Amino acid sequence: MTEVPHPARPQELVEAALEASTADDCVVLVGASTSANLRWANNTLTTNGVMRDGDVTVVSFVDGAEGTAAASVTRSGNDLATVRATVAAADAAARASGPADDTAPLVSGGADADWDAPPAETTIAVFDSFAPALGEAFGRAGSAGRVLYGYVEHTVDTVYLGSSTGLRRRHVQPTGHVGVTGKSADLTRSAWVGQATRDFDDVDALALDAELERRLGWAERSVDLPAGRYPTILPPAAVADLMIYVYWVACARDAHEGQTVFSRAGGGTRVGDRVAQPGVRVFSDPMHPGLECAPFVVASSSSSEASVFDNGLPLTRTDWVAGGRLEALLQTRRSAALTGLAVTPGIDNLVVEVDGAVGDLDALVAGTDDGLLLTCLWYIREVDPQTLLLTGLTRDGVYRVEGGEVTGAVNNFRFNERPLGLLERFVGATETVPSFSREWGDYFPRTATPALLVPDFHMSSVSPAR
Repeated sequence: MTEVPHPARPQELVEAALEASTADDCVVLVGASTSANLRWANNTLTTNGVMRDGDVTVVSFVDGAEGTAAASVTRSGNDLATVRATVAAADAAARASGPADDTAPLVSGGADADWDAPPAETTIAVFDSFAPALGEAFGRAGSAGRVLYGYVEHTVDTVYLGSSTGLRRRHVQPTGHVGVTGKSADLTRSAWVGQATRDFDDVDALALDAELERRLGWAERSVDLPAGRYPTILPPAAVADLMIYVYWVACARDAHEGQTVFSRAGGGTRVGDRVAQPGVRVFSDPMHPGLECAPFVVASSSSSEASVFDNGLPLTRTDWVAGGRLEALLQTRRSAALTGLAVTPGIDNLVVEVDGAVGDLDALVAGTDDGLLLTCLWYIREVDPQTLLLTGLTRDGVYRVEGGEVTGAVNNFRFNERPLGLLERFVGATETVPSFSREWGDYFPRTATPALLVPDFHMSSVSPAR
C-alpha cells in the first residue's frame, strides 16, 4: 500500500531542508498559496472555486577552487519526502555545475518576529460583499440589453525563506484582481474595465458595471478612421501596459553590455541621462500604501536582473527616474560591482507620477478638443530593444473625443511606439491612481499610474480585431 505523504509546517520544511543539505551553504524557499475565484458569462455565474498549492525551492552552493557553484531546484509539495528529494537534486546539480558568475556572500541575519506564524489563507468569503453586488449588476445589465463576462481572483501567498547563514524571513502577499467585459446584446459593441485589489473591500461591482454601460453607450455611434498619428489619451491601465514593459527591460547588466535602450553609446549605462520630462518620477517602494509587497529579495533562480545569492537582501524605496533623469536600473550585488552603480534589486510594484498633475481621466477628456481615448492595449511585443520600440493592438474600446466630449467609437489599430518617447512627449497628465494592466496585470498587478495625453500617438495600421 502506497503511503500518502503528510503535509508539514513550512518552517519544518525549511529546517529539514537545511539539515539534509550536504552543500557548503543552502537557501530554502517554501511557498504556500490559497486562491479563490469566480467566473461569469452571459450575466450568469458559471464557476467558483478555492485552490491550494505549495512548493519548495532549494538553492545549493558548493565552494570550489575556481569559485562557488550554485544550483536551484523547485518542486511542488509540502511534505518531508519531497523536501529531501529536492535537496538531493539541488546538491547534486550544484556539484555538477561550474562557478557561478553572480557570486556574492549570502545574506545573514535572524528570524522575523512572525516567522513561526502559519501561512495566511483566503476563502470564498473574500467575495461576500462583491458577489451580491455582482448579482445586482447582472440584473441591471440584462434589463438594459447588456451582457457581462468576467473573472475575479484573490490569492494569498506566504513565502518562508531560510538560509544556512541563520536568516529566517516570512512574507504574506495578498493579490486580487477583477476584469469585466461588457457587450451589447448583438455582440457588436464591447468594453472592458479592470481593477487590482488586496482584499476586495475597495471593489464596487455596480460602479464597474456603470462604467461599462457608459462606454457601451459611447459606442452606439461609430466611425472608421485611417492609420496615422493622433492626439491620444492613454488611461492609467494603458500607461501601466507600457510602463511595466519598460521596467522589465531596465536591467543594469544588459544595459552595461549594450543590449537595451538603457545602454550608453560607447559603453556603460544611461544612468544620469534625461529620459523623460523633468516632472516625471518612476519608483518602486515595498511599503507604498495599497501596493505593499515583499520587503526583501526572493529569487528562486539567477538571471541578469536577479541573483540567488541575494535572497533575503532588504528592499527599500528605489527611484528609477527622478526629475526626468534615469537614477537606477535593476541591479544585483554582482552586476553593481560590474557597473559601479548602487545595488538596486527589483521590487514587485511600480509607481509613475508627474509633478503638478491634477484631475482625473474625465477632466483630461474635457480638456481635449480633438483626439482619441484608448481603453487598454494587448498583444504587446518588442520590435527593437535598442530603442524599445513596441508594437501591439488596441482592444475593447477606442473612442473619438471632440470638443471635450466622447462622441463615439472608432475602429481598432495596431500601434508602434517607444514608451520612453511618450514620457518625453506627453502634453497632459492626471493625478496618479492605482491601475491594472490588461496585458500584464496577471503577472504584475501592483501599479499606480496617471493618464497621459500624447499629441501624436502612432496608430501604424487599422486592425480588424473587434
